[in-house]
Amino acid sequence: MDIFLTRALQLIVSLSILVLIHEMGHYLFSRLFKVRVERFYLFFNPLFSLVRIKKIGGKLRFAWFSRKSPEVFQENPETTEFGVGWVPLGGYCAISGMIDESMNVEQMAQPEKPWEFRSKPAWQRLLIMAGGVVFNFILALIIYSAVLYTWGEEYVPIQEAPMGMEFAPVGHEMGFMDGDRLLSADGVAFERFDEHTLRAIDESKSVTVWRDGAEVVIPIKEGFLERIIEAKQGFAAYRFPTVVREVTNGSPAKHAGLLPNDSLTAINGLSTLTFSSFAEALFNNKDSVVTLTYYRNGVEQFVSLQPDANGKLGFFPKMYSELFPTRKLSYSVLASVPAGINKGIKKLTGYASDMKFAFTKEGAKSLGGFGAIGSLFPASWSWSIFWETTAFLSIILAFMNILPIPALDGGHIMFLLYEVVTRRKPGDKFMEYAQMVGMFLLLALLVYANGNDLYRWLFK
Repeated sequence: MDIFLTRALQLIVSLSILVLIHEMGHYLFSRLFKVRVERFYLFFNPLFSLVRIKKIGGKLRFAWFSRKSPEVFQENPETTEFGVGWVPLGGYCAISGMIDESMNVEQMAQPEKPWEFRSKPAWQRLLIMAGGVVFNFILALIIYSAVLYTWGEEYVPIQEAPMGMEFAPVGHEMGFMDGDRLLSADGVAFERFDEHTLRAIDESKSVTVWRDGAEVVIPIKEGFLERIIEAKQGFAAYRFPTVVREVTNGSPAKHAGLLPNDSLTAINGLSTLTFSSFAEALFNNKDSVVTLTYYRNGVEQFVSLQPDANGKLGFFPKMYSELFPTRKLSYSVLASVPAGINKGIKKLTGYASDMKFAFTKEGAKSLGGFGAIGSLFPASWSWSIFWETTAFLSIILAFMNILPIPALDGGHIMFLLYEVVTRRKPGDKFMEYAQMVGMFLLLALLVYANGNDLYRWLFK
């Protein structure tokens, strides 16, 4: 439950920041071109709002826990009503004279007013609609730059991981073997193992690995990433030995006297060189007492103990980044800006490239909703990971919103570009129908993605 609440809190805080910045982009461009913004809300407010704020006669007025706006809020219609809803996801910016999800047909039936969105030139409306996407992308670049300046980058170079990689079954089918050290793709050397490594392999014809003291070339067939997505088991991970980082109170490991930095090497006399083989051996012996071989200060020792019902001893292992040499990159204020921009662009192009897999059968099955997004955050709060994830989600939000789907910013932009090119404005009725179709598609996608989350939680 603690892990769920920690991730849920991170998700809500992150999405709140992203929605505020996104809607602020629409708001500021609207005000720049003297378009009225009727309401600006964080979170949705069906039935009632937690708070409503509006400037009336030069003074801020507040309404708490109200079902509708007070009558005094009808004064000074040129000012915006700001507020906070009670459904802690999303938010909106209601722009006067615009066909959006509010479907305010009565307002659109009246003659155009000079302060309305629809009365402005197409190029101004285009900038207003693009404002949210632009602000989200700029936010991602700022966050990446700030993260690099504050924490820098630290990673394990591939050549510094002496035990090589452990591959999923799909990797074995492609010709990789556990212990292989990835060297290059089409002659271009790997520096680290991350999502860019997988894309490089997918775009290559062959991968060179170091195996048993010699280089081995593995041909890569077309559809590398599709096979990984279909298998749902990942591709590879660093192999690392089992070294205790922390022992849990009341656990079998605590009763057996295990201490931090103990190196666990065998179970019942069978060598377990890697953490994955150690965990597998424990699980296979979860109903019996086992003899554990471990080293403490270079001295071999033995102890008998019984794993718990889940095949666990009750300790946290050191991760590969704690066991192998890492490379730390630090950035000054000036250096962090271009580095952050470069990182943001790489994330955007990589995500755009991966989108093609969403339209495959297996890609569609892997789509997720709020649960999948929440799982991107760590089980315990880490500011560096929180901001990294928020920056990535900001890029996703920008990219998804620019898709040419009615009801999204990209749909409005598509129709505005049509207007700019043809100098013919789509009719209000057409825009209303397009908005309804877009809303239906988005609702269906939302239900499907979150349905996938629910199915995986219940049955997998």
